[in-house]
Amino acid sequence: MGREEQIEEREVLDSIFPDEITDISDTEYRIAVKLNPPDDGHDDDEKAEPPTIILHVRYPDAYPDEAPILDLSPPPNAPPHPRFSLSADKEQLLRGLEDTIQENLGMAMVFTIVTTLTELAEQLITERNEAVEREREDAMLAAEREENKKFHGTAVTPETFLKWREGFVREMEEQRQREEEERLAELKKARIKEPPRLTGKQLWERGLVGKADEEEDEPLTDQVEKLKVAA
Repeated sequence: MGREEQIEEREVLDSIFPDEITDISDTEYRIAVKLNPPDDGHDDDEKAEPPTIILHVRYPDAYPDEAPILDLSPPPNAPPHPRFSLSADKEQLLRGLEDTIQENLGMAMVFTIVTTLTELAEQLITERNEAVEREREDAMLAAEREENKKFHGTAVTPETFLKWREGFVREMEEQRQREEEERLAELKKARIKEPPRLTGKQLWERGLVGKADEEEDEPLTDQVEKLKVAA
């Protein structure tokens, strides 16, 4: 009974997946499941090629009363996809098929398994696209908030006011010190310097040595006479 159902299912699958199914033996085959995830909504220069999953199916003797043996693998030389990696997602996808298998025991179930596998994989890609879109929107909103700060300023709180006041007081003190230094410098420049004292040599060369002493030693009457003559 089991073998007859296996052959019948295999014939049906040939008509559904004529180009995707490949026999390995009488009880084993693989199906190329090409995903068709929704577009991420961005006009990128190069769209990622939709990923393909190779579903390996092997019938145990008691199938369909017993679960088929399944495995997943990527096609040879498959290009990487930015939102899907079978090496990372394989275990999650196989676990996601367990309920479908249990619900369909006793019936041909491979087509249902292919349908469920496709939905699970495309849902993973959709969720990741949405996560990337949320991150992009959050980044745009953050940039917009930063831009708006230039026009609205920073909200005043006790903490921000104290911080501003400390900076303002420090700035005013520094300005006062600069102005005081500039004022002292101007006073120093404007100060009248005393004439330099002549050296003994300079006094001798100018004939000033002894002149003052001679005038002091001259009798007072002679000094008065000189003043009369000069007058």
